[in-house]
Amino acid sequence: MVDYGLGNLRSVTRGLERAGAAVELSDDPADFGSADGIVLPGVGAFSEGMDNAGPFRDALVEQAEAGTPLFGICLGMQMLLTTSEEADREGQGDVEGLDLVPGRNVRFRGDLKVPHMGWNELDVTREHPIVEGVDGVASQTPRADGATGSVDGDHAYFVHSYYAEPDDDAAVVATTDYGTDFASIVANERGNVFGTQFHPEKSGETGLRILRNFVDICVDGL
Repeated sequence: MVDYGLGNLRSVTRGLERAGAAVELSDDPADFGSADGIVLPGVGAFSEGMDNAGPFRDALVEQAEAGTPLFGICLGMQMLLTTSEEADREGQGDVEGLDLVPGRNVRFRGDLKVPHMGWNELDVTREHPIVEGVDGVASQTPRADGATGSVDGDHAYFVHSYYAEPDDDAAVVATTDYGTDFASIVANERGNVFGTQFHPEKSGETGLRILRNFVDICVDGL
């Protein structure tokens, strides 16, 4: 897991360990090449996140292009995109993200209470290993089409004011409704770079299922 000075590393580490992972915190990009998978956590502002992650940018992009699973959580997911409205809003200019999932992060509009905080429902829109069930366990809420083994219809815990708008609709794996249907899980075309806007480590059994899926991806591949 990338230790770049932002992110709730302790709780994410505990969640991953519960999911069966051997977690190594690293502030050295040279370590990434030996990792089975990389987690990019994050709490805070987009510009600060990208500033702190600057020394890691090349290594993260290199590993993503090599096929290493890269999992962004909350701000970490937003950092996978190209840029964010947040930097413009705060007068910080055009801050470039990792551009591994092309798109832009935008602020919730209208009279919605911001940040969007608390439990909300996941609507899985396409298949990806990160949203599958574990060992054939079905979702807590059966899907309308009768399919099992997905987190579709389950709830996760969110805290955010901005959300991802990928350039390609196919990058959206799941959406959540908060005044608008926003992307709550995204993935690149290859599938090895993905992220959740919510905090899986705070999302009970649903989050644990997703973290176990990540561990399985790291062990077995896509």
